Amino acid sequence: MNDARERMPLCDAMIALHRARRADDVVITSMGAAREWMALGAGPLDLPLVPSSMGLATSFGLGLALAQPNRRVIVVNGDGAMLMNLGSLVTITAAAPANLTLILVDNGVYEVTGAQPTPGAAPARALGDAVDFEAMARACGFRSIFHFADLAQWQQEIERVLDGTGPTFALLDVSTVPGSRGPRSPGPAGARALALRRQLTLGPR
Repeated sequence: MNDARERMPLCDAMIALHRARRADDVVITSMGAAREWMALGAGPLDLPLVPSSMGLATSFGLGLALAQPNRRVIVVNGDGAMLMNLGSLVTITAAAPANLTLILVDNGVYEVTGAQPTPGAAPARALGDAVDFEAMARACGFRSIFHFADLAQWQQEIERVLDGTGPTFALLDVSTVPGSRGPRSPGPAGARALALRRQLTLGPR
């Protein structure tokens, strides 16, 4: 990807989130973010959507946020996956869950399928046809919107992002991971969903 924008390493962005999340937060990850999150050690309230349910992380997050209003629910989605379910943005703002934070990691490519450029990547921007996720979130009615390209700023502001009244949208410009592979499944999806359900019944709802 030939992109002059400043970008932060995806792994470091996820490390910052891993350190900032609370023990009772639900964290849903997809695509490349799920790979990096699992490498850091996914907890009992984490749901890596692997094998891929590409595009559905936001819908899962909305459902969990509405069902568990006393927990923070954090969704980490990729730009390619977000493009597959843009309608979920207005569904989220219509429901207005105050406990939902959507973090969109934008590297400009469909990384886990071969790094094909997304419509928001450099060639599209050169033609004036880029997808502006920040403007899209604003138009859809998100209560709080953030945009980070610098890792140090993300590390400094992450608590404010997660502690704010949602629904919150945070766009992170991240770099690609050359030679990376798609995330590997940590186990049968059905069994992991049931395990998460059991964990959710043990704490605040």
